[in-house]
Amino acid sequence: MLTLSDWITTLSLVFGGCCSNAITLEHITSRYPNAGVLITFFQFLIVSLYGLPKQFTFNDHSEPKHVASGTVSAPTTPRRRWIPRLKNRKVPLLPYFVQVVLFFVLSTLNNAAFAYHIPMTVHIVFRSGGMIINMMLGWIFTKKRYTVRQVTSVVVVTAGIIMTTLSASKPKSRAAEVDIPDVSLYAMGISILGLALVLSGFLGLIQDWVYARYVAPAEAKASSDPAGQSLWQEHMFYLHSLALPLFYFSKDNISTELTRMGSSPPIFLSLPQSGPLTPYEAGFVVPSIFIYLLFNTCTQLVCVVGVNRLTGRVSSLTVTLILTVRKAISLLLSIAVYGGQGNTEMWVGAGLVFIGTIGYSTGRKSKDQKEKRD
Repeated sequence: MLTLSDWITTLSLVFGGCCSNAITLEHITSRYPNAGVLITFFQFLIVSLYGLPKQFTFNDHSEPKHVASGTVSAPTTPRRRWIPRLKNRKVPLLPYFVQVVLFFVLSTLNNAAFAYHIPMTVHIVFRSGGMIINMMLGWIFTKKRYTVRQVTSVVVVTAGIIMTTLSASKPKSRAAEVDIPDVSLYAMGISILGLALVLSGFLGLIQDWVYARYVAPAEAKASSDPAGQSLWQEHMFYLHSLALPLFYFSKDNISTELTRMGSSPPIFLSLPQSGPLTPYEAGFVVPSIFIYLLFNTCTQLVCVVGVNRLTGRVSSLTVTLILTVRKAISLLLSIAVYGGQGNTEMWVGAGLVFIGTIGYSTGRKSKDQKEKRD
């Protein structure tokens, strides 16, 4: 049960970090649409560095030993080590490897889609349609049953995504010969986002299995074992750190985009003066886009920490509702800050997606209550 201070902290991380991250991401990708892999790399790197100290320990905890009589001996007093070691994981490495590959690919695809003229508004709404894939995969692979409200909500979400997608695909220039390439690029970008949604659905199935196999038993003893409460930190660290070597295959793209960003308009950052008699203003000049890249990387860390704190402490229904509201706010901020993306079809489509998401979540809750009564 979250306390009031925990709620304030977690919601501040989710809404403050994720919403500001979407704003900086739109600013960068509107000027450097091919920088998706570079942005993803820095995001994965900072999350890994943040989680690294929490996964190491200087204590050498000896495990309880089983003797021949069947009793368990008490663990010895932890010994202090000079060299740190990784803490014992709650989840084996193999399930992490599978999740890492899927998570890396879909994260890269989501950010790479901006190179295909995908507006941030469509990006936000389209990625909110994951429940469609989740329902299909759940019905095919895990034989899940869904309520009428859930099926209806998915139909509403599908209609909303179609409306939003088509609203942004209409030609905006007068020359027909200019519109054709734009539309073809847009269609390719939508295909990339669709593939990312499918991979996200498979990732959800694997995470459900990992949760049932490893996480749920650990959470059951979390009240008596404080280590069980840090599962979200372990998951966050390994999911990002194990993916870092995969960026080696994109090193040329990362290097090229860094070089291009280095030629952005410079900005002077002044340093505090040592005294009133200083004859000149001390500081240094950096490419302006690097400031946005730094803000984007830091806000991504805040967002990831907030979402993982949330998923580790409240029900999935509460998580879905809060993240739906967060996406709606990000959509409104995108319209308010950058403008030019709003039209009637887009607003109606976005509204259908968010209403359908809430309907799906509440439908799942009613089904769970029915199963408990049965």
